[in-house]
Amino acid sequence: MNEQDLRRLLTVSVEDVLPSQPATAGWERARRTRRTRRAVGAVALAVVLIGGGTVAALRPTAEPPPDLTVAPTVAPTVETPHSGPVQRPPTELTFPPDPLARLGDPATVPLSARPVQQALALFQPLDEEYRADGPVRILGDDGVMRSLDVVTPAPTRDEGGNEAPALKPGVLSPDGRSAAFAQTNELILVDLTTATVRRIPLAGYLELVVWANDRVLVGGDNRTYAVDRVTGAASTITVSAWDVAAPDPAAGREAALIETGGERGGLMMRSRTASKGTVRSEQRVTGQLLPAPYQVNEFYGRGWLHGNRLARAAWITSGEIDGAEGVAVLDARTGAVAHVLDLGRDRAKGCCEVLGWDNKGGVLLRLEPVGLARWNPETGEITGIVRDLRGMVALAG
Repeated sequence: MNEQDLRRLLTVSVEDVLPSQPATAGWERARRTRRTRRAVGAVALAVVLIGGGTVAALRPTAEPPPDLTVAPTVAPTVETPHSGPVQRPPTELTFPPDPLARLGDPATVPLSARPVQQALALFQPLDEEYRADGPVRILGDDGVMRSLDVVTPAPTRDEGGNEAPALKPGVLSPDGRSAAFAQTNELILVDLTTATVRRIPLAGYLELVVWANDRVLVGGDNRTYAVDRVTGAASTITVSAWDVAAPDPAAGREAALIETGGERGGLMMRSRTASKGTVRSEQRVTGQLLPAPYQVNEFYGRGWLHGNRLARAAWITSGEIDGAEGVAVLDARTGAVAHVLDLGRDRAKGCCEVLGWDNKGGVLLRLEPVGLARWNPETGEITGIVRDLRGMVALAG
């Protein structure tokens, strides 16, 4: 580079930058100009040193070498898929292969002849009058459907004589080895691995069961018992069998019991001790994370815990209707509603009860008229499991 070229470069480097673009473009152009000036200065210094024949040991500068890139390329980052707080199912569900897909198959062998090592689910078909239409079926981890032939649980009933099927969500233990059926004045425990039955006398109209670690919570008419799974010893506990969530199977015996309940505008989440059911904390269920006008009006069905997340079916206010069917996922520490699955207005009331979580963070639920579906709140993906399943289902944890 001769003296004339050097003079031309120095002249360019000191030209003013005219603010002919908006603010964002101006900041970018000024940044490029500063980089060009640093680059030209470095070239000029090198020419002077070489032209003068000067050899010197230069002291390292505190600043890093100049960046000659005019428009740096930013490598794209890969983020975990995440969906918004309100999600909707697709118009047409896909049905990928699933072990539970055989849940609608007929039973081929009685339990007494072939006990299970582990049950994946229990199913009882119902007729159009919502009454049992055959024995309870047991889907084993070997894919074989069995019939429960060692006992026939009677329908549950309340003090007014209203009846309901004996099989309900929560009946099957999380490990898939036992089933517990609430009955009037007793609890029936069935060991599915040995096809044996125990009957534990308990007073009252009992309708619901919840497996809580090594105990079974069973209740109905304003009372709940905690029954030891091994000894059968029972004691009363101050917990609502209607509102308590099924604990995470990974939680220990002393993990808090979480209740959600209340009515529109006053939904509450209550934490109770595992031993006696003493209230530890109480807070409002809030929907600040949801876009207006979405809100949860009322819960129904069993709630299910998975880590610090609680899933439960609900009636919601959506952008279309007040009273739509939905599923809510709450932060079990704060009561904040993190996700809502908006199932719309064209479904039967109480259609879509939550049946539990899978081990990958998917919520399993009824989704009439499909049958069973799986929803991942973090990605928004929802897929079908079983088509046209008429009856009651209980899943292992």
